[in-house]
Amino acid sequence: MTTSSVHVNDGTHRVLQALSEQTGKSIPEILDKAVEEYRRKIFFEGVDRDYAALKADPQAWSQEVQERELFDNTLMDGLDPDERWTDDGRVKD
Repeated sequence: MTTSSVHVNDGTHRVLQALSEQTGKSIPEILDKAVEEYRRKIFFEGVDRDYAALKADPQAWSQEVQERELFDNTLMDGLDPDERWTDDGRVKD
């Protein structure tokens, strides 16, 4: 894995050091996790905005609901909802 240097202010560095001491994780590990969580946050905020825009358009939202209703039929596949499986893919008795 290649690495790069990132400049942070002193306060942020102190927080990273404290987190490292508390968790036993390295500063790069903490930054990796923080960046991934931030990326996911931004992604889902975008999804929320997109759904809000879709819901704001009655015709588009109606089409979305109709499409979902088509997929609801796939749940009627006749499988036993109480059926349990083992880790190796066999049906439990």
